[in-house]
Amino acid sequence: MAAVTYIEAITSALAEEMRRNPEVFVFGEDVGPYGGVFKATRGLYDEFGQDRCFDTPISENLIIGLAVGASMVGMRPVAEIQFADFLTCGWDQLVQQLAKLRYRSGGGLTCPATVRVSCGAEIGGGLYHSQTNEAWLVHNPGLVVMAPATAYDAKGMLKAALRGDDPVVYLEHKKLYRSIKEEIPDSDYTVDWRKAVVRRRGRDVTIVAYQLMMHRALEAAEELAEENIEAEVIDLRTLLPLDRETVAQSVQKTGRLVVVHESPRTGGVGAEIVAVVNEECFEFLEAPPARVTSPDVPPVPFAETMERFVIPQKEDIKKAVRRAVDWA
Repeated sequence: MAAVTYIEAITSALAEEMRRNPEVFVFGEDVGPYGGVFKATRGLYDEFGQDRCFDTPISENLIIGLAVGASMVGMRPVAEIQFADFLTCGWDQLVQQLAKLRYRSGGGLTCPATVRVSCGAEIGGGLYHSQTNEAWLVHNPGLVVMAPATAYDAKGMLKAALRGDDPVVYLEHKKLYRSIKEEIPDSDYTVDWRKAVVRRRGRDVTIVAYQLMMHRALEAAEELAEENIEAEVIDLRTLLPLDRETVAQSVQKTGRLVVVHESPRTGGVGAEIVAVVNEECFEFLEAPPARVTSPDVPPVPFAETMERFVIPQKEDIKKAVRRAVDWA
């Protein structure tokens, strides 16, 4: 076992899979000699050379298009998109090609490409470098949308993505890159990305979250325990497909649901989870399902105080949980 950060886990996964499979290669803006804007690809150029780790022009359309074409002929491309905000520039290639080619070809093409995307706020990135945009992605059947919250999952889920035949959008939260650290096995492992995981057991309320908000939910749950409120915290891990079963089982036990996510409220992943619970667990509910999200305002401000105002904080989660528990 070795203690690694979230970003070190990602780098390790890439290196191990590139050694394991010569069809895996990495490309994107500044990923080569520079090692990536966040240093996620540090050392890969030196070990594998420019044929398997290379820079591209600043063109997300080109980057994702290259991933589509290479995956169609049996390669295992790993495309890096520096910021989720600029996914729009490669949107046609992502949702009209990568997500649909298996269906369009009657299963003749599998397109096993992985698109790594840095996302998330609370780094002072402002409106063009802080969005998450996962709601855009989950509306596209054919894609797998992964959102790991821990170093262990970051490595195991990325390795699973690179070994599977599905096109994957792999969301990496920038705030988590160096703010969390944990021991992970030295030996080879993968993670079953299809299943959410219960990070904390509880009896009174279910909190569903992912990425940075999962950690914030755990902090809130620990403090709520001092008030004799025991919250169960579920880490979704993967947003598409959604693990409806794990969420439903928890809500059937607790009778209450609070969903937390960083992106704006309307049309978010939280709305889908609330809909699932209303459809499958209505008779078990003791309170209306609640969402803790960013407000429906233009993307994240630069100012730190305003950024914290927009992004859900621990106290926001605690307030929503207390309201659910106290519901008459």
